[in-house]
Amino acid sequence: MRHFLDVYELSREEFWDILSLARRLKAQYREWQQNTALLRGYVLGMLFQKPSLRTRVSFEVAMLHLGGQALYLSPNEVQLGQRESVPDVARVLGRYVHAIMARVFSHEHVRQLAHHAGVPVINGLSDYSHPCQALADYFTLWERWGTLEGRTLAWVGDGNNVLHSLLHGAPLAGVNVRVATPPGYEPDEGAVDVARRGGVDVLLTNDPREAVRGADAIYTDVWASMGQEAERAERLRVFPPYQVNQALLEASGNPDVVVLHCLPAHRGEEITDDVADGPHSLLWDQAENRLHAQKGLLVWLLVT
Repeated sequence: MRHFLDVYELSREEFWDILSLARRLKAQYREWQQNTALLRGYVLGMLFQKPSLRTRVSFEVAMLHLGGQALYLSPNEVQLGQRESVPDVARVLGRYVHAIMARVFSHEHVRQLAHHAGVPVINGLSDYSHPCQALADYFTLWERWGTLEGRTLAWVGDGNNVLHSLLHGAPLAGVNVRVATPPGYEPDEGAVDVARRGGVDVLLTNDPREAVRGADAIYTDVWASMGQEAERAERLRVFPPYQVNQALLEASGNPDVVVLHCLPAHRGEEITDDVADGPHSLLWDQAENRLHAQKGLLVWLLVT
């Protein structure tokens, strides 16, 4: 049975199958304002421990456009792992729905759901990784450039779950990655190893200007993610040199460099307004492409 828990679990062929499906379904919807009802009769159960705008709406709308239905299960309703064990929740939901999408804190919860549910499980986000975001990001860059092979993506900021998934996907996309974080905020060594063993170059540095020099894309995210509120004051002290602003774009030396952010953005912290809303920004294409990447993923998991 197929699951989608981490990008590195895909083969290169599967990765490109999903992105190609996303492109075809996006083009179909743009032309006809509807998609073929490939998921008619299918129900997606959506388990949330962390709230979300893009994850909930993109999955729910994707299912509706494809003729299926999505069922939102709020944190208080399920209390995953508290009111009821994760295996028991998985066993019950697997009897009701055709697939489960889970947006959780612990990555182990996603793995337990996949082990016990008996239906495909999608990692909608965990503290370790955010593979659905990475699919949309690489899809967005593929749309912009036409090819990904040999391009360079610079990450500036916290070595977090989004970065882990970008590193997981880098060998499949053929993208080199440069990472600039403050000391002590580097990405997980295992995620870095996945990218390097996959044959792409990965540079780790504490200097954001070094990371962006010659880059084709610059990516950032909030300095304190959900669940890190207690660290916020310290992070606000440490991270200001890692702000993505006009000066950093100019330091890339690439007049065509593009800027990515998975959102929500704390404007004036990790990114400035003139960059987020400027001519180099792909933020809104990224956000839209969560919908189309989700469609490709759901069709690949359920009907191909």
